[in-house]
Amino acid sequence: MRLLFLGVRGSTPAPGAEFVHYGGHTSCVAVAHDDAAAPTIVLDAGTGIRMLSKRLPGPDFVGAILITHMHWDHVQGLPFFVKGDQPTSDVDLFLPAQDGLGGRDLLARFLSPPGFPILPEGLQGQWRFHAIGAGPVPTQSTDGFDVSAFDVEHKGGRTFGYRITDDSGSIAYVPDHAAVSRQASLAGLLRDVDLLIHDSQFFRGEREVAARFGHATVSDSIELGMEVGARHVVLFHHAPTRTDSQMRSMERGVRGPMKVTVAREGMTLSVGTRG
Repeated sequence: MRLLFLGVRGSTPAPGAEFVHYGGHTSCVAVAHDDAAAPTIVLDAGTGIRMLSKRLPGPDFVGAILITHMHWDHVQGLPFFVKGDQPTSDVDLFLPAQDGLGGRDLLARFLSPPGFPILPEGLQGQWRFHAIGAGPVPTQSTDGFDVSAFDVEHKGGRTFGYRITDDSGSIAYVPDHAAVSRQASLAGLLRDVDLLIHDSQFFRGEREVAARFGHATVSDSIELGMEVGARHVVLFHHAPTRTDSQMRSMERGVRGPMKVTVAREGMTLSVGTRG
């Protein structure tokens, strides 16, 4: 399984010279079966999804987009995903069910006038909008990946994490998580995952702020990785104010019993075949 990190920031994009090395785009990770395959699963549609078009070999996108929650930093790139907005595009978009609304109507809460000039049906191609509950995502939409959605604690609307498995291994994507109130069920859902991508927006000394905004710290990510037996933890969803210099200092100090990687825009990671 190959992962392409297209956006690694949280809350809002971070443009400017101080944010070049780690990148300023918001949350988006593309997933392919291997190095030779095109991505067919996209995790979140923050501004980073704009970068996916040039990574696709064909004229369009055929696959699934899995939205963790409806905050702006996880959806605002969607109408600017050029190869998703083509007459031949074929896309299943999944988002957490809430408020008794279908997928199209949930999406229209942000994708509609006066906030945006088109409605969801204004996207070109075949788009299907699914509001789903926790549990398996329909396999006919996920190109041979086994995908499960699960609820995580975060402020301001229902929020999912996703676990994705294929023959090579497993990943878990938990970009927004109020880790201060650890869910007893979460450890079981993440148990023995090969690679855990986790909310690391705040530093240890910012615990009070992290709790207030429903996020986690770098140490939370590493501690959760230890608890569930993750083989590799990726620190993700960096604060938009965190400069390259601050990120480098943090990266030099990171320690864990497993491999720990600080997510960077444009980075690729592979989950190898299990031995």
